[in-house]
Amino acid sequence: MRAYLSTPRRPRFVVELALIALSYWVYSLIRNAVPEREHLAVDRARQLLDLEHALHIDIEHSVNHAVNGVTWLIVSMNYYYATLHFVVTIGVLVWLFHRHPGRYRAVRTVLFLTTGVALFGYFFFALAPPRLLPGAGYIDTVLVHHTWGSMASGDMKNVSNQYAAMPSMHIGWSTWCAMAIVMFARPMWVKVLGVMYPIATLFVIVATGNHFVLDAVGGWITLAAAFGLQCLLNGRSAYRFPQYPPDDPRAATEPGGRPAEPEPERAPASVGGPGGPPDDARREQPQREPVEVSSSP
Repeated sequence: MRAYLSTPRRPRFVVELALIALSYWVYSLIRNAVPEREHLAVDRARQLLDLEHALHIDIEHSVNHAVNGVTWLIVSMNYYYATLHFVVTIGVLVWLFHRHPGRYRAVRTVLFLTTGVALFGYFFFALAPPRLLPGAGYIDTVLVHHTWGSMASGDMKNVSNQYAAMPSMHIGWSTWCAMAIVMFARPMWVKVLGVMYPIATLFVIVATGNHFVLDAVGGWITLAAAFGLQCLLNGRSAYRFPQYPPDDPRAATEPGGRPAEPEPERAPASVGGPGGPPDDARREQPQREPVEVSSSP
């Protein structure tokens, strides 16, 4: 089993599509089935805010109010929060599937494990987001600006667990995307965009009142735990797999791959044994006339 898991294999599109859909359905089912425990979640949010105050990182209130004053910016962030979380992650998965098939399964496993480990946080550490903290003065930007798509506010809140804020999967998934892009993309500008993505996501989740800064730290810890579990399963880091599986013709051109062996040169057929000229060449050679040798001086 260890050898099977550590060997890169070509992923199958239908299987991967079904696996991703099933995994996200199970994740959503379990996440939303966790008891909300409102009072406990609110108490923990206040304790977390006290800890951030002691660490001088309690920036959520000021950022939330400052950005909310710029309508076009906060509306854009609301849509960012609701859509890019899925769009970018799916885009990176598709890119890995087509351009890095040898690495795809291992890197995808990290994403699945990150999401799975997060369920333990939702179950054992119910936490209210800043926008649901009574009397704290945070603004629920989705409700104020009537934007759509967020599972955290408005009409969609009835089908989503409102107290599953720790850890932040917006941060966990965006950092997973950034690491894959930085490790495998070639253009420098693409790498820069990859680094900026989780930074922008951190600003968005704080500005919209959906997460505390320490929720983001929880997302990074969850991702790190997933990388550790993936290394145990596959026997090596996801980033140490080859770009192409061994049965892919492109593997021969990959740096570090085995180049195609040249065909050995054949000795030309000869007459009278090896090493002689070919038959056609012998026939085409002009016949030399005999030369008389005189014995006189």
